[in-house]
Amino acid sequence: MRRLLPLLAGLLLLLATACTTAPAPDPKAAEERWRPKPGLAWQWQLSGRLDPTVDVPVYDIDGFEHPASAVEDLHRRGRKVICYLSTGAWEDFRPDAAAFPKSVLGKGNGWKGERWLDIRRVDVLTPLMTKRLDMCREKGFDAVEPDNMDGYRNSTGFPLTAADQLRYNRLIARLAHERGLSVGLKNDLDQIPQLLPDFDFAVNEQCAQYDECGRLVPFVTAGKAVFHVEYELEAREFCPQARELGLSSMQKRYELGVWRRAC
Repeated sequence: MRRLLPLLAGLLLLLATACTTAPAPDPKAAEERWRPKPGLAWQWQLSGRLDPTVDVPVYDIDGFEHPASAVEDLHRRGRKVICYLSTGAWEDFRPDAAAFPKSVLGKGNGWKGERWLDIRRVDVLTPLMTKRLDMCREKGFDAVEPDNMDGYRNSTGFPLTAADQLRYNRLIARLAHERGLSVGLKNDLDQIPQLLPDFDFAVNEQCAQYDECGRLVPFVTAGKAVFHVEYELEAREFCPQARELGLSSMQKRYELGVWRRAC
């Protein structure tokens, strides 16, 4: 028995240390998290000098490229601010690009300097994405838009399955919620029925062009916003349906600069 006492004491010390070093949960994580409602107007700007003067209640901007002061300025103007991150693809121009081992980098995703990630490797990606979401929280963002969340439907260089994608998307949603951030499901229409409970809103590109907007209605029915853009259709071509479905829709150009034409 005496021999066990030092071992027990050591185990208790390790447990105490683990408890004191674990990050404290964000007090906003449950009840105070922002939950955007259907119909909110928004601005999505990922390129060019940020214009904070667009009279809309929601902004979606690049999480890496904008400092906390930009988020604070938008908050002073009465905006909620979404942190854009690529969570399913690697970008060679990000400051943490070197932290991603080559083993998780797949084929290009069609954008210069970007490659799909092997989302099965949650052992590698979880700490990397945690740091990115910590950055969003520390800069004061209200929500996160995780991009490239449908790799399983693309030629990534990895044999990704729908189950792999569900597990990864839920992981990202959980990590965001633990930090008090709302989280949006980006595209990935096929998995809306399974993922609707895990996400607070949706972000969609070109559902009108591909006659898919009806598939986003479950978000609206659940009282969750759908932030939607079209690039190749004129606003007059898709806005009537978008308004009928309750989507927050606008026309943008592919570079996602300041210009917008809202419904």
